[in-house]
Amino acid sequence: MVGVELDLVVKDCLKALELYENIFEIERVEVTNLPLGQNEVVFTLFGVHFHLLDENPEFHLIAPKPEDPKTSWVNVTVLDIKGTYAKAMDLGCTEVQPVTEMPDYGVSNAIFTDPFGYVWMLHQVHKEVSHEERIQLWEEKRKN
Repeated sequence: MVGVELDLVVKDCLKALELYENIFEIERVEVTNLPLGQNEVVFTLFGVHFHLLDENPEFHLIAPKPEDPKTSWVNVTVLDIKGTYAKAMDLGCTEVQPVTEMPDYGVSNAIFTDPFGYVWMLHQVHKEVSHEERIQLWEEKRKN
């Protein structure tokens, strides 16, 4: 068996699972119900495996802090960016960048930090713009 999963350490993976289920349509794969510090959750989001682990300093599992997020993030392309972003805001996430339309590039994007210290970037594709077209647009904008 081969594959890739993203592992995220959070203070309480059961609370994180509840938050993520209220923002995205995820599929539970495995969920434990053990004492805090020993739980694990595996779920899929658009076919990608996520593995949440409770913070447990004894095993060097240290969660990021909301005031000190790390420089990695999860990038999710959704069908309804405004609805998804509104859910995140309603559920206590913190706005980093509101929904921003980029019509030349055919996308909208937004960024938020969740209460567990992770950064999420949302995208919605409105029209396909090739890599070459995006580079050309960037070069044209840079000249101006």
